[in-house]
Amino acid sequence: MTRNHFQSRFQLLLFAALILVPAGQASPGTATITYRRVFKGSSPEFIEIKVSEQGKATYEIRQLGEDPNAEAFDVGPAVRKKLFELSAELNNFAINDLDVRKRIANLGQKTFRYERDSEVHEATFNYTLNASANQLMQIFEGLARQQSDLVILERSVKYDRLGVNDALRQFESDVDHRLLPEPERLLPVLDRIAADSRFVEIARTRARGLAERIRTSRGH
Repeated sequence: MTRNHFQSRFQLLLFAALILVPAGQASPGTATITYRRVFKGSSPEFIEIKVSEQGKATYEIRQLGEDPNAEAFDVGPAVRKKLFELSAELNNFAINDLDVRKRIANLGQKTFRYERDSEVHEATFNYTLNASANQLMQIFEGLARQQSDLVILERSVKYDRLGVNDALRQFESDVDHRLLPEPERLLPVLDRIAADSRFVEIARTRARGLAERIRTSRGH
């Protein structure tokens, strides 16, 4: 066989291996961290976010009675790095003392899960005093809130133009309280609103102001 034939065959095998990895799923040897919160009676009742060190991520935010529907989204390298640093501080969840183990109100069952090939560790808690665990939880909760803001805003843009300003106001509140790890992810939809005369002027002005704030604070 010729050298070109071997190269073509290798490329086909490589392509086949890549397409066999489902979307949102990490490749072999890649670590993945999952955060899950289940809190019946709250809204939402179920949150699950998976982030791989490769950059693939999925989120699922719903009520328990709704069908599972995980969707892909992006998490930037700085946030991914922080997630895996905090995971390492917690021994990648190979610990069993996160929960305070005292009689306190039900705040929802939170679970951290670490996976790399056959290595799997999981830690579940209702409430913890561990600083690294709380910081990790806040980042994941922030990512969930960020995706929720994005979904609500994009839905309003598409189906409820009069509701866009309310959606922007909610996003603005989250930005004000610094709850969102990467508010710049919403810049494309903010720019669309600011430039579209079909939306009321107050919404366009708010979108424009938010976009400017985010760009200034993030150096965009």
